Amino acid sequence: MHRRTLLAAALAGTVVTPALASGTARAATPGPSVTRTGTTTLDSQALFFVSYDGLVNNNAFQKNGLLTYKGHQYAAWYTADRNAVVGRRALGSTTWSTVKAGHTLRYDDSHNVISLGVSKVDGRLHLNMDSHSDGFTYVKSVAGLMDDPAGLSWTASRFGAPQSTLDGLALTSQFTYPQFVATPEGRLQLSYRAGVSGNGRNALAEYDGTRWTALGEWSSSTGTYTSEHGSSTARNMYLHGIDYDRFGRLHSFFTWREQNGAVMCGGGGITNHDTGYVHSEDRGRTWRNAAGTVVGVTGGADKVSVNDAGLVVDPLNPDHSLMNQESQFTDSAGRPHAIISYVPGRFGQCTTDYVADRTRNGRAFHLRRDASGTWRKTEIPVPLNSSQRTKLILDRYDNAYAILPFGRIAGASAASGYTDWRVLFDGSGLNAFGEVVVDETRVAQDGVLSFMYQEKSTGTTPSPLRVADFRLPA
Repeated sequence: MHRRTLLAAALAGTVVTPALASGTARAATPGPSVTRTGTTTLDSQALFFVSYDGLVNNNAFQKNGLLTYKGHQYAAWYTADRNAVVGRRALGSTTWSTVKAGHTLRYDDSHNVISLGVSKVDGRLHLNMDSHSDGFTYVKSVAGLMDDPAGLSWTASRFGAPQSTLDGLALTSQFTYPQFVATPEGRLQLSYRAGVSGNGRNALAEYDGTRWTALGEWSSSTGTYTSEHGSSTARNMYLHGIDYDRFGRLHSFFTWREQNGAVMCGGGGITNHDTGYVHSEDRGRTWRNAAGTVVGVTGGADKVSVNDAGLVVDPLNPDHSLMNQESQFTDSAGRPHAIISYVPGRFGQCTTDYVADRTRNGRAFHLRRDASGTWRKTEIPVPLNSSQRTKLILDRYDNAYAILPFGRIAGASAASGYTDWRVLFDGSGLNAFGEVVVDETRVAQDGVLSFMYQEKSTGTTPSPLRVADFRLPA
């Protein structure tokens, strides 16, 4: 097997600081900081049930459950009566206007999230929702709704009827994890999984303002993975995200989940292993490893496989409860950063209950590629106290922020080489259940960190769903 290639010598040891030109002075850039500016309520009685240890309204992998576009912020969720709704507010306003999307949640399954996307070419808002290895529901707005929020009323008449296809394009009968991503040209792409968790493939579709086109699958579920315990011949690639940087390169970190539990040291763990990385220079048509070698073609016979060389940037066997679908972001130079989390070896070499072991001993790590191309990893010195995921953003100065379970925020400065992680906000007063949904689009637009969270509840008792706002360094 040719799997581990890219992780050079020390992941976390060296701090790289850009040198100043001789005789040149430069004003110090600010380090990370957050100033809480307010909290608004989306729904005082939002749908609440715990499934797969998470909530359907607040799964961190729910890309663009909260987004900002042209001075307005948008959110989507399920109400206590299971109706899918979309909210809108002007930035700075404490009042949200809501409309029903014409669909009710079918199952108590936290995978069945709502994802939002904007097609800039025609100013439409798109929703994809309610799917876990089966069919999906798709709704889109009228053209221009996102371009003229002040002039176009926020009413249900602005949205089309729910569909089980993308305007007639049927993708797969086993659809999960919709994630919308806008291309630099203003088209809208939809990333999704075809198949199931132990045997699934990532795929893309694209909307050009006129119609949807299936680009095809780009990852493979086949190949053989062998650990020190056993082998597996089927798997799923779980994405930590899929994002364009400012230069038009498409990035994706991922981890593999094996179908065969024989690869683990014992039962009760989770078969996730290794953190990998790929990128695309041609809008997701061709995929390359970090060294630039082509490792897969979307819709082609050669797809990204567990046996491809040069994919793994942080090796880890399946015995440490590595989380899937964590988080990623790119900095101002287009360099990729990710958050990964697992139970470090100092707490043992075999997790046997991934929820309990992650809650007791799990830690998050900041993984990044530096200017020299070296992959570096730094532990964030904050216990997770949760089995759940952490989100990542970078501010205009490339300072990093980890939004941990329960709405806690830790930060590290670019100037330190991201070695000075510390808690900036401890989550006090939120009473957040666990994972939060971060508005990844707002940070660059007005320097505000917004995240959606739901308050703790019990059973199926509805609870408040809110958005918290924090000002970042100007």
